[in-house]
Amino acid sequence: MTKIKQELDMTRIPQHIAIIMDGNGRWATERGKDRSFGHQAGVDTVRRITSECTRLGVKYLTLYTFSTENWNRPSDEISALMGLVLSSLEDEIFMKNNVRFRVIGDTKRLPDDVQQKLRETEEHTAKNDTMTMVVALSYSSRWEITNAVKQIVTEVNDMELPLPQYKMKKLATGGIRAEDITEEFISQHLQTNFMPDPDLLIRTGGELRISNYLLWQIAYSELYFCDTYWPDFDEACLHEAIASYQSRQRRFGKTEAQIEADVKK
Repeated sequence: MTKIKQELDMTRIPQHIAIIMDGNGRWATERGKDRSFGHQAGVDTVRRITSECTRLGVKYLTLYTFSTENWNRPSDEISALMGLVLSSLEDEIFMKNNVRFRVIGDTKRLPDDVQQKLRETEEHTAKNDTMTMVVALSYSSRWEITNAVKQIVTEVNDMELPLPQYKMKKLATGGIRAEDITEEFISQHLQTNFMPDPDLLIRTGGELRISNYLLWQIAYSELYFCDTYWPDFDEACLHEAIASYQSRQRRFGKTEAQIEADVKK
């Protein structure tokens, strides 16, 4: 157990941690290896961090695995990444830790064998309830929000079609009105509608940007950036990130005095 872990407030562990796992390619290049070597090392880190998150009591862990922009990478690297997805979806990491697996993203763009493996893993782990690991695969936030708008427009158009009488009764208000479009309504149409927004967003690898990741969901998330490449991000690094999170006061638009008054109630 690290010294930092001993000092953590176990009653204030973030319930949802989202991670941008950056630096695999650079980690490999600095060692004279192919970029795919770094991605493989990154999978080993996923196993370690997943296990540690379950021990800490984290309920949701969302990992940015492959963005829609990553489709622009060299074809051999994409093929290697898809192969890693298949090999990394093993029972041990999920069943050993009682972790449920979910995936978000434009999965229709993925190879058929990868899509099939994703479905099988989701089904096989559906009853696990210690933590949910969410993999953002072929994902970008702008794509997600655009897709949500398309769903809403489709629902409105469907309401304009001739409907059976029992459905017409439900549409007495005339369908979706402008005042119906609330933040909650939009959130319900996002791919992340089954989980709370992240409390903590971690980005490894030294970059200081969000890279089109969970833009809607991280409106009030605490952000933590570190120079450590993802393959070197270990349990101690995770503890440091959580310690940084716990050192902050989350105000959600309120003043410091209001937060302190709420605590005293």
